[in-house]
Amino acid sequence: MKTKTKTKEKDFDTVKTFRAIKEKISKDIADMNLNEIKEYLKNKKVRPA
Repeated sequence: MKTKTKTKEKDFDTVKTFRAIKEKISKDIADMNLNEIKEYLKNKKVRPA
């Protein structure tokens, strides 16, 4: 006997959101040199590794 599971619609899609953020950052920094990227991350309050 198979058990049917109900799929719940997501209110927030983490993977979709994360991909969109990564794509935006990638486009923003595409033509930047290392120092410009560091400044971009600093201004966005993201800590570079």
